[in-house]
Amino acid sequence: MNTQPAALRSKSELIEKWSKPEVITGSEMLLRSLLLEGVECVFGYPGGAVLYIYDAMYGFTDFHHVLTRHEQGAIHAADGYARATGKVGVCIATSGPGATNLVTGIATAYMDSVPLVVITGNVVQSAIGTDAFQEADIIGITMPITKHSYLVRKAEDIPRIIHEAFHIASTGRRGPVLIDIPKDVSAEKALFKPATEVNLRGYNPTVMPNKLQVDKLLKAIAEAKRPVVLAGGGVVYSGAHEELLKFIETTQIPITTTLLGLGGFPSGHELWMGMPGMHGTYTANKAIQGSDLLINIGARFDDRVTMKLQGFAPNAKVAHIDIDPAEIGKNVPTDIPIVGDVKTVLEILNREAKRTDADEWRAQIAAWKREVPLRYEDSDTELKPQWVIEMIYETTKGEAIVTTDVGQHQMWAAQFYKFSKPRSWITSGGLGTMGFGFPSAIGAQMAFPDRTVVSINGDGGMQMCAQELAVCAINNIPVKVAIINNQVLGMVRQWQEIIYDNRYSHIDLAGSPDFVKLAEAYGVRGFRATNKEEARAAWEKALAHDGPAVVEFVVSKHENVYPMVTQGNTIDDMILGDA
Repeated sequence: MNTQPAALRSKSELIEKWSKPEVITGSEMLLRSLLLEGVECVFGYPGGAVLYIYDAMYGFTDFHHVLTRHEQGAIHAADGYARATGKVGVCIATSGPGATNLVTGIATAYMDSVPLVVITGNVVQSAIGTDAFQEADIIGITMPITKHSYLVRKAEDIPRIIHEAFHIASTGRRGPVLIDIPKDVSAEKALFKPATEVNLRGYNPTVMPNKLQVDKLLKAIAEAKRPVVLAGGGVVYSGAHEELLKFIETTQIPITTTLLGLGGFPSGHELWMGMPGMHGTYTANKAIQGSDLLINIGARFDDRVTMKLQGFAPNAKVAHIDIDPAEIGKNVPTDIPIVGDVKTVLEILNREAKRTDADEWRAQIAAWKREVPLRYEDSDTELKPQWVIEMIYETTKGEAIVTTDVGQHQMWAAQFYKFSKPRSWITSGGLGTMGFGFPSAIGAQMAFPDRTVVSINGDGGMQMCAQELAVCAINNIPVKVAIINNQVLGMVRQWQEIIYDNRYSHIDLAGSPDFVKLAEAYGVRGFRATNKEEARAAWEKALAHDGPAVVEFVVSKHENVYPMVTQGNTIDDMILGDA
C-alpha cells in the first residue's frame, strides 16, 4: 500500500534543509509549510486556479498527494484521516465548483469538531468580484461552517497563515479552517521564512477549569443517589479515555456514550449502558430520565440525544464539562457549568473523586440491562443486518477501525459493534452526511495501513462516493467495504412506516447497480451474500484478501432500528419493536 513517500523527512531535517534564506513561489512555500506542520498526506483534485500549486508538487518527492475522484471524496478522506489520528487533515481543491464541492465536507467536520485545513484556489486578485470564470466567494459561502478563514493576499504570508491555521484547527474546540489562495499569490515569489510562533490576539481557549465549579461537582457527586455520566465526542478528541475510565471506576457512576462518544469508554464495562437518544438503549434512556445528577462530559446535548427538551432528565441537577462555553446551557439548563479541556478537568476530578453511595441505583441499572437488552428477531432464511454487524465484530475481534455512512446501517453498527478503543469509530454525527462512510475509510486506512478498516454502508450512500473505489484500486488501499443492501432508503422508509402511516414515497432503490460488478469494474474484488453461510464465506474471503474488497450483503427490506423514540416524545417513550 502506497501511503507516503519514502523520502518523507522529520521536521528538524526539513528545517535544516530550508534554513538558508531562499526566494521561492507561494506554491512552494505552501508545500514546505505543510510538511513543516507534519502533514503526511494531502487529498485533492486539481484545476486551473491551483495549477501553480500542483506544478510545485511535480518532482517534489517529500510531498505526498492522493488524487481522489471527486472533491467531496477528498475532504471526507481528510476528515477520516483526522478522526482516526487526532491530527489535522488536509485537502486541496480549485476555485468555483471545486471549492463548492467541499462545502458538505466542511459542514460535516464543523458539526463534529474535526480539525481540518481546507485549501482552495481562487481567481487572480484583480478578478475577484467580477464573476470571473470559476469564481465563487468560498469564504462567504463557508463562513458559518468554518472555525476561521483566510484570504491570502501576499505570498510571504503563507508560512504564517499555515502555521496559524493548524494551531486554530487543532486547539480549543477543534474544527475546519479554510485558506483561499488567489492564483497570482500562488505564482508570486518572495523570501521563504518558516513560521515558528503563533500570536493570535483574542484566541485563547480555556483549558483549566474554574476550581469553584469543580468543587461544586465533587459535592454534587458525593450527595447523588442516582448519578449518570453522559460522555460525548469531546472525550475522544481530548484523549481523555483513560481519565474517564478512572473516573467511572472510582465513582462507580453508570455511563452512557453518545454516537460520537463510542470508543471513548470500553463497551464491555459493567457500568456502560450503551448509547442514549432516539435509537439508544432502554437502559441508557431510562437512566437519564431517572437520574438526580446528570454529568455531561464533552457532549453537546444534540436533539437526537435529548429528543423533547421539555421533560429531558426532569429531576436531575445538570453538570456540563466542555471546552466550548457556547455549548453550555445552549440546549439544556445547566446547574454546574465547567469550561475546560475534558482531559484536564477529569485529571483534576480524579484527585478527589470518591465512590458514590448509589448501590440501589446500580442494581436498578443492572436489572434494566438484563431485562431489556438490545435484541432483534433473527432468521435462518433471511439475512438480518444486525446479524451481519455482529459477524463483522466477531471476525475482526473488535479491533477494526469502523466507518459508516448514514442511515439504518449506521445505527445498527453503533448498537451491535462493540467499541473498546477511542478513534476506532468514524461516522458523521451532527450533519448526517450520506456519502461520508467510504471515503472517510480511505483516509483512516492511509493513516493506519496495517490496521483493518471496515467501511459499513447502505446501498444509497455507497452510490454517492462509489467512484473513490478507483483510489483504493490504484493505490492498493485495503479497505473492506460492507454494503448493507436492503434496496430502499431504509431510515426514510422506517419513518414513513411508523410516522407517516405506511405512505412510502420515493424510497425505492431497486435500480441500483450490481455492486459486485461495480467493484470489479474499478479493479476491486467483489462478493455477494444472501444468507448466513454465504455471508461468512464472502466476508472471510474479503478479510483474507490483501487489497480492497467489497461485500454486498442482501438483507431484509422491512427491518427497522429499535428502540426508537419518535419526534415530540421524551426519551423514555420508546418503541421497542416486535422482538
